[in-house]
Amino acid sequence: MRIATRRFVRRMTVADIPQVLEVERESFPTMWPPTAFKRELQQNRIARYILVAEHNPTAPAIEAVPTEIPKSAGPLGRVWDELRAFLGTDAQPALAPLEERQEVVLGFLGVWMPADEAHIVTFGVREAHRRQGIGEQLLISVIELARASGKAIVTLECRVSNEAALALYEKYGFEKVGLRPRYYSDDHEDAYVLSVAYLLTEKYRRSFERLKEAHRRRWGDFAMEEET
Repeated sequence: MRIATRRFVRRMTVADIPQVLEVERESFPTMWPPTAFKRELQQNRIARYILVAEHNPTAPAIEAVPTEIPKSAGPLGRVWDELRAFLGTDAQPALAPLEERQEVVLGFLGVWMPADEAHIVTFGVREAHRRQGIGEQLLISVIELARASGKAIVTLECRVSNEAALALYEKYGFEKVGLRPRYYSDDHEDAYVLSVAYLLTEKYRRSFERLKEAHRRRWGDFAMEEET
């Protein structure tokens, strides 16, 4: 059953991949290859992907129909076809304009959860929906997921020039614990390694609850969609 709400948080599914790829291309236009979301969702047991979406009750009830991509010719073509299938980009639906979609993915976050920590591996928000609390809601949700799973530590990498993201992470207790020189393949920019290592303490719980309430007052409720 779906909660009737304007914006909500839920787990990502394979059906969401076309829209998530749109957001990824906007957020990381020089990244290649794109994230292998299909493999991550179906085969990576430690991966969790969540998204913020918006339901549009006035949109026409028209389902997107997958469009088959013609197979390429020659040996190199076969390699390219295999890569597309691996990345989950084969036979993707032809997407309607945003205003005509019943549900629009506004942002997504991927996290790997090995035995001792939660590591954020990707994080993107549609350009037109930035500075609306969506990225912060995704961060709140992954911290909640980590705490519920008994993880005391969340880590990630962030461009040294991304001041807005660094300020958000600092707000939630992340500290700079390392530097990865020339970490990003597109421009070889350095990345800070950020970590918050005391999620399960009472002190952090109180601080986190205050931040969540401040976010709710400013941006409204982002309900958790019920799973079927």
